[in-house]
Amino acid sequence: MRIALLGGTGDIGEGLALRWAYHTDHEVLVGSRDPEKAREKADEYETELSSRGRDRKVNGFVNEMAAERAKVVVLAVPPYHVADTVEAVADGLEDGDVLVTPAAGMKRGDDGFHYHPPSAGSVTRLVADAAPDDVGVVGAFHNLAAGRLANVDAELGIDTLVVSDDPDAKETVMRLAEEIDGLRALDAGGVGNAAEVESVTPLLVNVAQNNDGMHDLGVRFQ
Repeated sequence: MRIALLGGTGDIGEGLALRWAYHTDHEVLVGSRDPEKAREKADEYETELSSRGRDRKVNGFVNEMAAERAKVVVLAVPPYHVADTVEAVADGLEDGDVLVTPAAGMKRGDDGFHYHPPSAGSVTRLVADAAPDDVGVVGAFHNLAAGRLANVDAELGIDTLVVSDDPDAKETVMRLAEEIDGLRALDAGGVGNAAEVESVTPLLVNVAQNNDGMHDLGVRFQ
């Protein structure tokens, strides 16, 4: 499968790109608003993978071209950019394509980070409202520590909660998630549950910042 990571030059995009390229044989595309930056990052990821004995080709494109070429498109962009990004790439999406959003709205206050959803109620709902009708929308990978994810030598042993109103799209993303060693995908229901999932992210950030040795915190449900 061909996976495009729009905003794949950022933290969560880097982690997912490296993990999928390292642990699977799926074709990974890095997208950016700046195609030169995308190509440079793709080269960096190839070098990182090669240093760990994985000879993989990673290609970089402007976001629109990356999305057009892929079956699964991950919106690895800040929450306030997701709607604009969906609008920018919508013409290149086809029936049956899957849009994945890992973004969670947060606002920093005096006592830490707090969940700050958009008016739609969640970032996942915002993406679902903006996406073409024939494209499945999935919320996933919200609660993963980007640094831990990008270190392919690090064991994960953590879960990702997945929400979607499209059963086929959800199944595809859960399967892709579990192809990453040490990552378990759990079905958290429909898009209506996205706010509860996204709100865990600022909680984890606050715990990580206030406790020694928990910088790359994750969640495991037992």
